[in-house]
Amino acid sequence: MRSSGLTHVFPSAERLARAASIHLGMPEARQLSLKALAQAAVEDSNLFRPFGTVEEAIARLREIRGVGEWTAQYIAFRALREMDAFPASDIGLLRGAAVIDGARPSAASLLRRAEGWRPWRAYAAQHLWAAQSKSVVKNGVAHG
Repeated sequence: MRSSGLTHVFPSAERLARAASIHLGMPEARQLSLKALAQAAVEDSNLFRPFGTVEEAIARLREIRGVGEWTAQYIAFRALREMDAFPASDIGLLRGAAVIDGARPSAASLLRRAEGWRPWRAYAAQHLWAAQSKSVVKNGVAHG
């Protein structure tokens, strides 16, 4: 009898942190970043809980080896539920802005524009992703 249920789960932070090596089918640099993030989560059980302002939370995440601005913003958005997180360099956001405005902005110009959306930039991100997603469905390919 064949089961079509769950066959694999992602390793726990503890397991990733103590692993001598990990093989997750991704570039080595990303694996090392993931391992560093797992180690940080093991050392700080509050890592994925809201902490101060969105800027403070992002700065805290950026202290982890391999965690850059996009990753920190995305973690703040998804895991910390920061309503003002905004990963401005995200390709989906840039494409969504292009769908709305007709031309793809730079990450810097999108970030400047997003200042007017504070403190709800994460909601704006959702709308931009939706605009990009609808464009892909409608046209079969992303624009921008």
